[in-house]
Amino acid sequence: MSESASALLILLCLLQAKHMFADFFLQTKIMLDGRETYIHLGRFLHAGVHAAGSALAFLLVGSSFAFIIPVVIAEWIVHFHIDWWKGRHTTLQKLTPEDAAFWRATGVDQAMHQFTYVAMIWAWLLWSA
Repeated sequence: MSESASALLILLCLLQAKHMFADFFLQTKIMLDGRETYIHLGRFLHAGVHAAGSALAFLLVGSSFAFIIPVVIAEWIVHFHIDWWKGRHTTLQKLTPEDAAFWRATGVDQAMHQFTYVAMIWAWLLWSA
C-alpha cells in the first residue's frame, strides 16, 4: 500500500473517531437543548468541538495550518447548519426517538456529516497529501 493511501485511511479513521466522540460522548445539555433555534450557543460550541477535533486529525497527518484553518472553518459552518436543520425539522414535526421519522432525520444528519468528511478528505488529497 502506498504511503498516501495509508495516510488517507489513517485520516479517515481519525475523523470517524472524532465524530463518534464529538457527537455521542462530548455533547452537553446546552448543546442538545433548543437546537431548533438558529442562534444557539450550544450548537456553536458543538460545531467548534468538531472543528477542533478535525484540526487535530489533520495536524496528526502533517497538514499545514494554511490548509487546516479554512477547512475546519468550512466544516464548522456546514456542521452548524446540518445540525440546525435536524433540530428545526424534528422540533417542527414534533419527532421523538419513538418516531421512525426521527431516525430518518438522524440518518440524513449523519450521512451529511459523512459527506462533509469525504469533501474534506478530497480537499486534503488535492492540496495537502
